[in-house]
Amino acid sequence: MKNSKDDRRLALVVAFLAGLSVSMIGPASAHCDTLDGPIVPEARAALESGDVGAVLKWVQAEDEAEIRETFEQTRKLRAMTPEVRELADRYFLETLIRVHRQGEGAPYTGLKPAGAIDPAFVAADAALASGDIDALADEISTAIHDAIHQRFTTAHARRQHASHNVHAGREYVEAYVEYIHFIEGLHGQLDGHGPESVAPAACGGHAD
Repeated sequence: MKNSKDDRRLALVVAFLAGLSVSMIGPASAHCDTLDGPIVPEARAALESGDVGAVLKWVQAEDEAEIRETFEQTRKLRAMTPEVRELADRYFLETLIRVHRQGEGAPYTGLKPAGAIDPAFVAADAALASGDIDALADEISTAIHDAIHQRFTTAHARRQHASHNVHAGREYVEAYVEYIHFIEGLHGQLDGHGPESVAPAACGGHAD
């Protein structure tokens, strides 16, 4: 049975192959649409301070006017009852993230609850906050090394028996395809032709 360290390594390998900062939309769920992702805390702080400028980096220049207008409307409504304040805040958060995702060419499927962030994103954000990437880079390197070694070992072992019969040959082909595709995916990431070259960013900011 896998332990938590194995699960973490697997998550890191998956994150790397998918493009750690750009293409984990869909099944893996981008972390910018979670309540404890990078956008929501900044948006809440902006609502408290009255300074929308802090969150404009999350949208494209052509969408800035919509966010400014929604922000001002939300600020006015917040002065009413606590219930209205909660609803207004929620509306602003959803609008901001929807527009952000729209700018990436990605679908918006609503705000996700806190704790829904993929472990790889948590590790990446923590490294960025601390200013030290070495531990995460080493862990990803180890995880990828182990993943390559596992697929290579299986493919190499089955290759020795591939000509014995059709069943053994098919087992080898299955292992070979998995091994080759895994290497191909890694190489694609490293030379800039991986999923991130065609997929929208998972939670990137936008320059003017």
